[in-house]
Amino acid sequence: MKKNGLSHEEIASLCLELSLLLRAGVASGDALVLLAEESDPGFKEMLSQTADRMDGGAPLSEALRQTGRLPAYVCGLIEVGERSGRLEEALASLAGYYENRARLDRRIRSALLYPAVMLALMLAVIAVLLVKVLPIFDDVYASLGGRLSGLAGGLLQLGRWLDGAMPVLWVLLALLAAFLGAFAASGGFREKILGLWRKSHGDKGVSRKMNDARLAQALAMGMASGLPLEEAVDLAGGLMEDTPAAKSRCADCRARLDQGQALGAALKESGLLPAAQCRLMELAQRSGAGDAAMDKIAQALTEDGELSLEEKVSRAEPALVLVCSVLVGLILLSVMLPLMHIMAAIG
Repeated sequence: MKKNGLSHEEIASLCLELSLLLRAGVASGDALVLLAEESDPGFKEMLSQTADRMDGGAPLSEALRQTGRLPAYVCGLIEVGERSGRLEEALASLAGYYENRARLDRRIRSALLYPAVMLALMLAVIAVLLVKVLPIFDDVYASLGGRLSGLAGGLLQLGRWLDGAMPVLWVLLALLAAFLGAFAASGGFREKILGLWRKSHGDKGVSRKMNDARLAQALAMGMASGLPLEEAVDLAGGLMEDTPAAKSRCADCRARLDQGQALGAALKESGLLPAAQCRLMELAQRSGAGDAAMDKIAQALTEDGELSLEEKVSRAEPALVLVCSVLVGLILLSVMLPLMHIMAAIG
């Protein structure tokens, strides 16, 4: 449980448990009390305060909003569910959305972990060769009346420079380790860093596919909660605050819909969804199955984004191994070949 907010997993769990209790006929306030009894102390305090506010006459959305622990769009969608009489569906949609977000975050961390470890090992091996191994060969050459020159000599000088700069490098490595530790352990810190990256490069390539999936999930969530498509587009824009380009597409789509443009054309020309999905959504909306179709579209786009990410990572792993092998081989050959010539001349 985070002090300033709930993680994706915690939001998903809270919404899912509330939706199940509501489906069983338990009132919202009583459901919060039941959940508080089984929660850890910090979470229990928040749920108890929320239940007390509801006892005072506040609706669930307002009581949760006053905690300051949930994103504004979560409380907003719960409020929509209350107004439309589909609170259970709204909570279930939120649970599904945040379960997908949490699962995607785990897959991204898992996919990036192995290449990061490979890169660190590669740099460590090269540094040991430059700092520790090359000076040994230089001593061998000196005892034979020669010296390292060319590529090997340049690498030796680089190794000596790295050895002299090692205190500074250790400090930089410690800072890097602290940064990576905070990035892995702190969800809030991770979201801030990723948010900065998304603002500048977060809507291209694989990231664009991931954003399309998030937008489709948000649209499906809003429509399942009883929102018209236009308002669901606004909800999706609120969920994409950390990616200005994606939010801009939502605003463009909403403006086109307000101008009376056909649904498929508005979705396609604004770039909100891929062209094939736009046509499918337009046909489904005409038949009254828009929310079900959007849910299928969200699932398909999510799978496509995850496959694209795995494909990128699968290409990076052999590339890192190849680069590491080539660099290590060049370093060893640059010192072994001259040594073999000297030994042949002596022999």
